[in-house]
Amino acid sequence: MSRPLDKTCYELSSSGDFMQWHQATVLHQCLSQTAVMLSLKRKWTPRNAFDLCSHCLMCVPRNLQITKEHFALYQQEITPREKVHERCKNICTPKDTFDRTLLHTHDKSRTDLEQVPKIFMKPDFALEDSLTFNAVLPWSHFSTAGGKGNRDAASSKLLQEKLSHYLDIVEVNIAHQISLRSEAFFHAMTSQHELQDYLRKTSQAVKLLREKISKIDKVMCEGSLRVLRLSLTRNNCIKAYNKLKLMATVHQTQPTVQLLLSTSEFVGALDLIATTQEVLQQELQGIHSFRHLGSQLCELEKLIDKMMIAEFSTYARNDLNRPLEDDCQILEEERLVSLVFGLLKQRKLNFYEIYGDEMIITAKNIIKQCVVNTVSQIEEIDTEVVVKLADQMRMMNFPQWFDLLKNIFSKFTIFLKRIKATLNTIRSVVFLVLDKNQKTRDLEDTLEKNSAKDSTVDTEVAYLTHEGMFISDAFSEGDLLPVAADTTSQRNTSPNSEPCSSDSVSEPECTTDSSSSKEQTSSSVTPGGVEMMISDDMKLTDLELVRLANNIQELLYNASDICHDRSVKFLMARAKDGFLEKLNSNEFVALSRLMEGFILDTEQICGRKSMSLRGALQSQANRFVNRFHEERKTKLSLLLDNERWKQAEVPAEFQDLVDSVSDGRISLPEKKTAATEERKPAEFLIVEGQKYATVGTVLLLIRIILEYCQCVDNIPSITTDMLTRLSDLLKYFNSRSCQLVLGAGALQVVGLKTITTKNLALSSRCLQLIVHYIPIIRAHFEARLQPKQFSMLRHFDHITKDYHDHIAEISAKLVAIMDSLFDKLLSKYEVKAPVPSACFRNICKQMAKMHEAIYDLLPEEQTQMLFLRINASYKLHLKRQLAHLNVVNDGGPLNGLVTSDVAFYTGNLQALKGLNNLDLNMAEIWEQKR
Repeated sequence: MSRPLDKTCYELSSSGDFMQWHQATVLHQCLSQTAVMLSLKRKWTPRNAFDLCSHCLMCVPRNLQITKEHFALYQQEITPREKVHERCKNICTPKDTFDRTLLHTHDKSRTDLEQVPKIFMKPDFALEDSLTFNAVLPWSHFSTAGGKGNRDAASSKLLQEKLSHYLDIVEVNIAHQISLRSEAFFHAMTSQHELQDYLRKTSQAVKLLREKISKIDKVMCEGSLRVLRLSLTRNNCIKAYNKLKLMATVHQTQPTVQLLLSTSEFVGALDLIATTQEVLQQELQGIHSFRHLGSQLCELEKLIDKMMIAEFSTYARNDLNRPLEDDCQILEEERLVSLVFGLLKQRKLNFYEIYGDEMIITAKNIIKQCVVNTVSQIEEIDTEVVVKLADQMRMMNFPQWFDLLKNIFSKFTIFLKRIKATLNTIRSVVFLVLDKNQKTRDLEDTLEKNSAKDSTVDTEVAYLTHEGMFISDAFSEGDLLPVAADTTSQRNTSPNSEPCSSDSVSEPECTTDSSSSKEQTSSSVTPGGVEMMISDDMKLTDLELVRLANNIQELLYNASDICHDRSVKFLMARAKDGFLEKLNSNEFVALSRLMEGFILDTEQICGRKSMSLRGALQSQANRFVNRFHEERKTKLSLLLDNERWKQAEVPAEFQDLVDSVSDGRISLPEKKTAATEERKPAEFLIVEGQKYATVGTVLLLIRIILEYCQCVDNIPSITTDMLTRLSDLLKYFNSRSCQLVLGAGALQVVGLKTITTKNLALSSRCLQLIVHYIPIIRAHFEARLQPKQFSMLRHFDHITKDYHDHIAEISAKLVAIMDSLFDKLLSKYEVKAPVPSACFRNICKQMAKMHEAIYDLLPEEQTQMLFLRINASYKLHLKRQLAHLNVVNDGGPLNGLVTSDVAFYTGNLQALKGLNNLDLNMAEIWEQKR
């Protein structure tokens, strides 16, 4: 098929006509692409002529005229083949038979192709490769050695026939594939005529449309566009005039800024600089005469920053160093608010640190000035000899130093109130800016919604003019001209509003439209009543403003900490020589209350607890508790070491003290009344109707216990320490009294000859008195402890148990004394006349002495219980002796003698006071008969 095409191209190109040669070349390309299209492996059926020619038209010039003569030679050669093709179609089998035949043919073709070696089918097949060449044409087939010529020739011929066979198989398959796509080719030729008609009609329609558009442009558009261009020219002239006026205004910026700075109008100067900078960057950009003005304004802005910081530092110094009178008014609030606005505008968000530094310096000066004023009023202190203030302060006695501390605390209270008022004003300015930001965002959101709804510009008429602008823009500017006069007053109030007409040309404040024209100001009033104009160019985020407000609030907390820290240093300077540790209870309580009052005042002012002064107070309180406890423990030890364990008289003041405790008032009397001094001491201490015989040490111990309780009331922070120390004191009294009485330590310490039953009974009664007050003490401490500290109350439970054990040991000791006596006397008992025997008379005598020793000391119930135990011991020893003597309850003479002695014992014992109803059960002395 390619030979006619080549021939045609040759004939056309040999004619010498370049145009014909070019057409022939293009036609050859089209036909070549058509042939390639027909060689596709899948069946393709074009829908119309455009499908067939889409690949060809890409390379055909628009002005190329293709005629039938170009296809004449091709048609002459293809016509016989077409007839053969038509004849074959008529005798073709039905479709299903054809499909089966086609499938069979396809299988046969595949089988034939499988005979061809795979090396020929590889995509990288190239005879230039030596390996490929040797595989296809072995060199052994071309050898010319003697004796093998005939055989090599036969092999070469066989190889040639094999390759020819492979070529025939491939050509047959190619021809078969071409025959399957012949129908699509002829259909494409038919569509060529339709395509030519369509292109011709399209070319005529385009030509006609261009002529009409040209006429419309001349008749309808040129005049209107000329009017629009003239309008744009007029507006440009107005803008140029306004630009010149704006340049004149900008030229006066620096003198105006200098004038504002001379009156400390920092905010106004910064606003003017910011507006001028914006105008220079947007509307006057590229003006050669202003090329250095921007940098000059930047340097001027930096100078204003330094001036504002210096001004704020001066303000802070003047505000904090005012006389500390009972006046918390803000110093020059308008000046403060103006400075804060200026610093916020310049993003100097660390200005509060300047105020913090001044607070530290002022706090030091307050203490120094108070010390100087107090020392100057004390004649005993010679300032020429004692130069240092700390040494002068240490020469003060407690009342003088206490008054000085009170004065310092009062000054610090006023100092904190003044700081709070100033910082609240600064925070209010920050919150005003934050509120303005929120309102601005809400307004912008509203404007965006309205602009989206009210947009009236028709985008379909936005065609470009010859000047490069949009017609819609020209319409918009033209619409603004009639309303320019109505907006003149608005431009006068806002220096950067839009100028739009010749009516506004004469206004000196008029400028061109820019983003700066959108700047607005709003009026806000601070808590002090100062009205300020807040501009929208405060480029601070809500996060920054909130963080700044928190830092200012933290500065107030720091002010409280500073005052506390300086107070702690003042206390520590006075405590170096152990002055605070030497204070008595009343003095330390007064100091503690003063410090607690100051701590509460600062917490109320600042809203947060400061722990430094509280910690110092706690530290001093711990030292006070240690000294307080050691003094009283030492005092108790001395009292016990000198106690002779004899019943002491009870002064009236101790009875009143006990009565007040019974009434629920756990406190010490302030002064002794005359009536109390005239009353005589009592023999017993009456506690809730019970008599207690005590020693002098126990009376003083009760007073010491009440001192612990009252100290807890006066200084609540030491409750836990006092509880621990009081527990230690009670344990010490219990253990030491046990050593002295039960352990007979008083024989060596005091010089007693012996520990009598009266000493033992008196010791037991004293312990019972302390046990009576332990629940009252426990309740007193429990009411002042935190719930999480209730576990400390277990100390009282342990102490109560120890005291009860001690009391039981004393009772056992009394019984043991009589037990040893019974063992000694009854071991020598003989049943014989006279009756009563000497042994029983001696026993009754000792029982009477025992009763006489303890009856007035112990309650009647305890006396009866004690004698019941003594009687049980007596019966045990008597029973053992009777068994030893073989005396039985048989009614005999011996039994009668024993019965008489026992009756004598029983009568004497029941005759003792308080023991008449005692059940002695003497029948137990006899062995039971089995």
